[in-house]
Parts: sequence; C-alpha cells; structure tokens
Amino acid sequence: MGGGDLLVGVLRDFPARRARVPVAAGATGTSCSRPQIGASLFASSEGSGLFIGLAGTGAAGGIAVTGFEWNATYALLALAWVFVPVYISAGILTMPEYLQRRFGGERIRVYLSGLSLLLSIFTKISTDLYSGALFVHICLGWNLYLSTVLMLLVTGLYTIAGGLAAVIYTDTLQTLIMVLGAIVLAVRAFNEIGGYPNLEEAYLKAVPSKIVPNTTCHLPRADAMHLFRDPVSGDLPWTGMTFGLSIMAAWYWCTDQVIVQRSLSAKSLSHAKAGSILASYLKMLPLFVIIMPGMISRVLYPDAVACVDPEECTRVCGAAVGCSNIAYPKLVVELMPSGLRGLMIAVMMAALMSSLTSIFNSSSTLFTMDIWRRLRPGAGERELLLVGRVVTVVLVVLSVVWLPILQSSSGGQLYVYIQAVTSSLAPPVTAVFVLAVFWPRANEQGAFWGLMAGLALGLARMGLELAYPSPRCGVPDRRPWLLADLHYLHFAVLLCAATGAVVVGGSLLSPPPSPDKVSSARGRPGPLAPDPLGWRRRWHPGLCPELVCPQGYPARAASPVPPRCLSFPVVPCPPAHRLSVPGPCSSAPGSQQPPTAEGPPALRDTTEPPVWARVCNINAIVLMCINIFCYAYFA
Repeated sequence: MGGGDLLVGVLRDFPARRARVPVAAGATGTSCSRPQIGASLFASSEGSGLFIGLAGTGAAGGIAVTGFEWNATYALLALAWVFVPVYISAGILTMPEYLQRRFGGERIRVYLSGLSLLLSIFTKISTDLYSGALFVHICLGWNLYLSTVLMLLVTGLYTIAGGLAAVIYTDTLQTLIMVLGAIVLAVRAFNEIGGYPNLEEAYLKAVPSKIVPNTTCHLPRADAMHLFRDPVSGDLPWTGMTFGLSIMAAWYWCTDQVIVQRSLSAKSLSHAKAGSILASYLKMLPLFVIIMPGMISRVLYPDAVACVDPEECTRVCGAAVGCSNIAYPKLVVELMPSGLRGLMIAVMMAALMSSLTSIFNSSSTLFTMDIWRRLRPGAGERELLLVGRVVTVVLVVLSVVWLPILQSSSGGQLYVYIQAVTSSLAPPVTAVFVLAVFWPRANEQGAFWGLMAGLALGLARMGLELAYPSPRCGVPDRRPWLLADLHYLHFAVLLCAATGAVVVGGSLLSPPPSPDKVSSARGRPGPLAPDPLGWRRRWHPGLCPELVCPQGYPARAASPVPPRCLSFPVVPCPPAHRLSVPGPCSSAPGSQQPPTAEGPPALRDTTEPPVWARVCNINAIVLMCINIFCYAYFA
C-alpha cells in the first residue's frame, strides 16, 4: 500500500475507525510484549541520522553529548510510571486530543498539529535528507545536492512501491543490523588505536595539519572525557544538561505521539514499564558504539574529520564551518570489511528512506485531518488526497531549501543543531502538559496563551540564530547576548518557566474550568471534574473515563459513580467495556450490533499483577543506580 492509498483508506474509514478504536491512546488493535516495546522505543530515537549526529558531536567535543542519551532514563521512567497511567485514564487517542479533552476547544489541538509540521521540516525531513546525502557523498564522492535529489527519487519509488507496509516490515531488521554493525565497527575502531586506555591520549593529539593561525579551535577540548562541564564556558554546560535537557527529554519521551503510542500498545502497564526499562538500558550503549567511535574517527582521520580551515572543509565535505558529521560514515567506509561495509551502508540508507516515508505519510495525514478538514469540513476524499500530496511536496521543498542553513548551523554539528531547534520549540509544550496533568486549575485560556507566548519567544531566538550564525574559526563572535552568552539548554529552562508563568497567570485571571463540562475531540460536551484528566485519576484502576460517543452513537445510561469517586469524571467499567470499545456508547442507529474493537485487547487500564509491579519497581531502582554510577564515573 503506497502513501496515497494509505491516506485514502484512513479517510474513507475514518468515522468507523473513531468508533471502534481502543480506549487507550495510540492502540492499534494489536498489543506488544516487553522486548518489542523496549526495542521500538530505542529504535524510534536512534535512527541512522542520529548515528551521524552523535558520532559527529563526539568527534568535535568528546563524550559530553552522552548526557542526551543517558538523561532519557528518567524521562522513560516518568513516561511509564506517571504519564501512561494518566493517558489511559483519560481515554484519548492522540496527544493533541488529550489537551483538547483536558482544556476544551480546538485551537490548542490545531496548534500542536502545526508545531509537529514545523518540527518535521526543521528536525526530521531536512536532517534525514542531509544524513542520507552525506553518506552518499562520502561513499561515492557525489555532490551533496545531487545526492539529495537521488535520496528523494529513491524514497519516492520506495513509498509508491512499498509504502508504510515496507517501513513496518523492515524497521526491526534494519535496527538489529545497524546495532550489530555498530558493535563490530566499534571493536575494530578500538583495535586501531590500541584499546580504550589509549583513547584519551590519542584524542587530545588529533590535530589537523592545516590550521587557522593564532587560534585554538583546531585543538581538541581538554575536558573531552568528562560529562559535566563548566556552566559558563562549557560547550555542553552541566546545568543545561541537567535541567534544560530534562525539559526537552520530557517533551520527547512523555508527550510525543510517536513515542507514547508505542508504550500504549503494550499488553499491560507492567509491559509498558518493562519496555521503558529495556529502552533505558539500550540507551546506555551509544557512548561505546557511536560516540567513542566518532572520537576515534577524529584520531584516525584528523585532516578530514577535525578540519578547521574553511577552504579545506569545503573541499572535504562541502561545509565551511566543519566536517565532524562525516566521522561515522568515514569509519564505515575505511574500517568495515567489504561485505559488511556494503551491508551497513545499504541498511543505513534503507533506514533513512523508511524514516522519510513514515514522516511523509504522517505529516500529510496530520495536515489533512487536523487542519484542512477544519478549514473545509465538506472536503471530499479526492480533495483531501490531493491536499496531502501537495503538502508532502511543500514539506520536501522547504526541507531542501533549509539544507544550506542546516549545514552551516551549530558549527556543522548535526546533533547540536537538532537539539538547538528543539530547545526553541518544545519547552512550551512540556510546560503545558505538566500543568495539565498536575494542576487542576489550569484552563484553556491560560494554556493557549502560554503556548503562544512560548512560540513567540522560541521563534525570536531561532530568528536571531538565522541572522547571526555561529562564527567560523578565527572570526570574532559578534552575536547578540541572547545567543553568545545564553546556551540553548539554559534558554530551554527560561522558556519553559516563562510559558508556565503565563499559563498560571492566565488561568488565575480567567474563570476556572467548568466542573461539569469539557469539550471532547469532536467539540461536543462531556463530563469534567475538579481534576480533569489529571494526575489523581490514575489511582482508580477499576474505573474508566466516561467517553463522549462519536457521531451517531447515542450514549447509554451512565452507571452511578461511587461516592468516593465524585471528584473524578469516571464511571465503573462494565465487563463488556474492557473487550469492546464504545463502552458508554450504544449501537449506531439502524445497526444490528455495536461496533467492537478489532484484534486482541490493548492496554486499557492501570491494573498490574502485584508480582510484576514489584519486579518492575525493583528493576527501575537498579537501572537508576547503574545510570548514576555511570554518570559519576565519567563526570
């Protein structure tokens, strides 16, 4: 099924799908076991583009970038222990829908959909295109933009021929081969320098032969083997890596639809917790199989990977600001045996195309369903299909236009660029979700204007970064204070705090949420309570949300709410509710049978077997101890 066929199928069956989808957000009619959840969470964050980004930043600055991987441990545990139970109790399908049910109205949901499209351009499509083109450039020596055109053509054929099905069937195998190939490559790389004990000494001597006189930018950082760096002069200050990174990790792991959907496809809450634990263990690996090999690449090929002279860098990789991004593909080409080299390159290219195909499908569907249908409610399937294809083309064009900016941003470090863009757009979403879950007084007015204020501040910093890019080696830094002296991770903390302040102030200055009504995903009234879709509801695993019925499905008479639950918008779940989806909804007018869920039951409630709950809790504690030990060892 191609991307267009997928969109048509979704649109044609949309009303029925809404009636029979499982209660848990993101459930797809199938449920996944613990290893599948953990592997899927890990694979979602470790695409082949991040192999290039992490290794490149490791080559440029050492191991401090590992904090981006290890900090995920705590966000993954928060996802499974805090946010997933809330999402289950809320009975929602997507993250934008959660905020819509929590606050009411349509504008927050539309804004989040638009923000997802922006992030697709800035941090997904453009970075994937650049990563694939860079691989082709290093392997075949082709021009970067010719390689980009090749990537687009092959991806277009891949989408038409295989579409989403090809992505689903190949992602797991690709990830397995990439991880095994990365381990083999890491072993060969360490052998080239005489083992791990020689890494620090060899890295500090990795200086290119052609330098810029009277500068020190060609010298490796003296703190290259330390995770925690100076909060003022450090390239990745420990204060930002502790607080700012936690805000960005909470956005990615706890509120992003792609990630949350995987956890909510688990068989039970214990499986979701175990999946988060497994993913956290896997996130400990990149230091040894990606980042340190990137540092070794600088040791072995300093004139290419560590170049600082603009003319030399332009000759090597086409970017005058630096060529650290070629660290990993350079290792693959030079160190891997012939057969494994070809397999590794093919797998990484296929993974890049799979990622692009998934983004094209999801972005076009997101625009047509959440934005275009609201602008033109009467649009037919043919119009929506055409709009989806046009949107895909527009996204690709904008991403290609963005490539030169990406190439010259953040000193030529792809991973730093991704994080810098994320720090300007994601913190307001984190602030709103946290307040939505933990503060019942937050209302729609406060949340919306908080998001708008956060967006304005974030776009202002992004605009300054475009107007004042990072200076090249030997050029004085004349950027404004907001860029030169305020690290993007510190900016993420300030942006989150400012958004939270606007949300709190706006909520206190406007009427509190109605105690008896809230808008559902279809804009129809539904039940609300002093803790609407929030933190306290998760403590009632025997209860389920009183869902608003889709169009054409009249509500059944609700069961009486027990006195102890009067403050929660829930009703006791009848046995049928756990097996068939409509729950509080009766049959559609004129139908013989109520619609039922397709496939095996997915994650429906927060009940856990006591033994497995205890096992997960113990493993979470062990995981945090290992994480803290590793932080302390490399600090």
